[in-house]
Amino acid sequence: MPETKFSEIPKAYDPSKSEDKWYKYWLDNKIFHSEPNDKPSFTIAIPPPNITGMLTMGHILNNTIQDVYTRLKRMQGFNSCWVPGTDHASIATETKVTKFLEEKGINKYKIGREEFIKHCQEWRKEYGGIIIQQLKKLGVSCDWNRERFTMDDDYYREVIKAFVALYKEGKIYRGYRMVNWDPANKSAISNEEVLYRTVNGKLWHFRYPVIGTDKFIIVATTRPETMLGDTGVAVNPNDERYKDIIGKKVKLPIVGREIPIFADEYVDMEFGTGAVKVTPAHDVNDYELGKRHKLEIINIFNPDASTNKNVPDWLQGLDRFDARKKVVEWFEKNNLMEKIEDYQNKVGYSERGAVPIEPYLSEQWFMKMEYLSKPALDVVRKGKVKFYPAHWEKTYFHWMENISDWCISRQLWWGHRIPVWYHKQTKEIYCEVDPPKDIENYTQDEDVLDTWASSWIWAHAIFRTEKERKYYYPTSMLVTGPDIIFFWVARMIMAGMHFMKNIPFKDVYFTSIIRDLQGRKMSKSLGNSPDPLDVIKDYGADALRFTVLYLAPLGQDVLFSTEKCDFGRNFANKIWNAGRFLLMNAENIKVNDKLINSHIDFADEWIISRFNETLEEFNNAMDSFEMNNATKIIYSFVWNDFCDWYIEMIKNRLYGNDEEIKSAVLTRALSIFENMLMMVHPFMPFITEEIWQLTKQRKDGESISTSEFPKVKKELINQKADRDMEVVVDIVTAIRNIRGEMNIPPSKKINVLLKSNEVGERQIDYIKKLAKVEELNAGEKIAKPKASASAVVKSSEIYIPLEGLIDLDIERQRLQKEITRLEGSLSGIEKKLSNEKFVSGAPADIVEKERTKQKDWQENLKKLKEILENLN
Repeated sequence: MPETKFSEIPKAYDPSKSEDKWYKYWLDNKIFHSEPNDKPSFTIAIPPPNITGMLTMGHILNNTIQDVYTRLKRMQGFNSCWVPGTDHASIATETKVTKFLEEKGINKYKIGREEFIKHCQEWRKEYGGIIIQQLKKLGVSCDWNRERFTMDDDYYREVIKAFVALYKEGKIYRGYRMVNWDPANKSAISNEEVLYRTVNGKLWHFRYPVIGTDKFIIVATTRPETMLGDTGVAVNPNDERYKDIIGKKVKLPIVGREIPIFADEYVDMEFGTGAVKVTPAHDVNDYELGKRHKLEIINIFNPDASTNKNVPDWLQGLDRFDARKKVVEWFEKNNLMEKIEDYQNKVGYSERGAVPIEPYLSEQWFMKMEYLSKPALDVVRKGKVKFYPAHWEKTYFHWMENISDWCISRQLWWGHRIPVWYHKQTKEIYCEVDPPKDIENYTQDEDVLDTWASSWIWAHAIFRTEKERKYYYPTSMLVTGPDIIFFWVARMIMAGMHFMKNIPFKDVYFTSIIRDLQGRKMSKSLGNSPDPLDVIKDYGADALRFTVLYLAPLGQDVLFSTEKCDFGRNFANKIWNAGRFLLMNAENIKVNDKLINSHIDFADEWIISRFNETLEEFNNAMDSFEMNNATKIIYSFVWNDFCDWYIEMIKNRLYGNDEEIKSAVLTRALSIFENMLMMVHPFMPFITEEIWQLTKQRKDGESISTSEFPKVKKELINQKADRDMEVVVDIVTAIRNIRGEMNIPPSKKINVLLKSNEVGERQIDYIKKLAKVEELNAGEKIAKPKASASAVVKSSEIYIPLEGLIDLDIERQRLQKEITRLEGSLSGIEKKLSNEKFVSGAPADIVEKERTKQKDWQENLKKLKEILENLN
């Protein structure tokens, strides 16, 4: 790297001049690239974002965590390999491309499947990589040479091979089942893709005439249109109200169909009228009732949820909600509506289609879960796969122990087409990876696989050769959101155990949810989600990365606002200023590595000890996946120990006359600073690279990213130096506080009396320099002088004589005036808080603010009275 004059280092760090420069440098020098070698591997497979996706704050948190571990392990001697990629996202992409074509006046059904897929591929080329380019702005150290896409030819083939293998093992079958149907996308969706919302609706009570009697049986429904598909009415066999009509039939209104009244224990006598209309084709429970009692199954909907030819002519072709209105009107007009009640119930909505789903009887492909789930349960129970936080194990166990077969087919075109062909004459099924040779005699199944049925093999299928799989698999850790614990985490464990006979990853880190300051989940619709690229532009990637991690305790939600990134930016500036101070001194003081262990004094012993203690605490936190705690450990050392105390403590020696001492002090400080940069680097890669490159002449291609991470030297942890420094910090802080309270200017030298048996000569020198003390008398028999300010720190008493420092009379008057003002304010707030109307009527946060204010003012008043007493 070209040499920089230290005096030319800018006063402030400018991320915009640093980030693109160093990211290009890392890529040009293949810092992130990995190939199998003799080192131990550390591998992460990125949760592939959808090609339709754009960078969100959730991505920032998730990918920063992955990057921190990837960078840290690379520096610790592991062969780090972070494989990036994107997911084809069947439903999301097909929806986007369909809309995109419609805006151009193109109908997907008119152009056909092959042409539509070409449009999807073109759309993906143009828009699908946006999120990957955005991630690079964050500074992620992915191996971009290994970028994968779930529709890559070789990956596609792996997906098909998995299907064929499971089909031949009898673990995949085709059958009619009640599925969640998304009318918007005209496809089945899984239970996990259904979001339930509480809806204020109606409960309609219909009268069905019982044939051969003058009686009616009353049934209730929240979906009136489904009565057109009713094929029975069920009652409880123990219900005395209906014993005389069990076995009879009702004439179904509108339709005219005769349907049986039958008895089944399933019916709850206490709910509603105790009589249930049964629509086997459009309700999961009704389907089971229908199977038990051999009822006719009549589907009344087309795939778009419009009514089909199985309903009367005048109701055909209507949207389901229009059909609902007409059915209700008919019942009211024909005096067969018993009553209508307001009713609140939970309605399932398609996560992607954003419309109410329909329970729909459909022929689909299913994967048997019973066999596949058992090994996946065992490896988590036995601790071979660990969850962080651990409480997610309960959620995992509950779902896995109650798992049902997985509907893996989707009625879409964009995706992995099911590798099943049907012979045109014999209807014989052909299921292989490659199509039949006489393909003209076969028709391929129209469906594609559920997106998750392709990404479930991600952890091993991203590696192209057997050599790579043996080296990189199982991966080291997975970082993901708890919302896809069923969609993806559980299924990847199943796939790993079945196809690779091994776990896919050892540790699963579940990230927090990012919320705004009001506790609302960030979303585009609420307009409360900042664009991360704007935040990076305003604050820098390092500031955003560090802030988000600092705010994110494991397992707890993050309350984020853009302004909080001031915290990360201030931290970056603190590091920059410390580096600039040391390097500008290096213009005039020679750095000599031979002197690094010379002229060591108390301050050096302490900072070396603190660094090794900090490093040990940091390693423990990272090994326990307590990343939030790790950021606090780093922050405390950098900001407090190194910048606020150590740099201040070495200034006197740096500005002295002994050149050898100056050289030793600066060399040692730069060495500690460089090690500190390495500890910070995984969290804040850009600023640390920028400063690290300046600390000495570097070779081309050299990077802090591949420098050796410091190791803990336990023999350098000095408990006595720690205790002695703790005394110095406490005493200096107490003296500074007294200065502030008594309005003594910081520049004014003071005298201090110290009653203590804990303070030695080496501490006294630093206390005098740091607290600007002229004379400091210390001893066990020191007496408190008159008109002095005092403080007690553990077993030490501090006295500062005030005569001559301040005008005591003026200070007494000022204090008395402030005490009177504060007493008046407190009286007002106490009256307000003793008013029951205010406490019970005002918003809780307002009342809490008043209580906090009261507590703060009481403490301030107590302190002012103590100071006045000292002066008297």
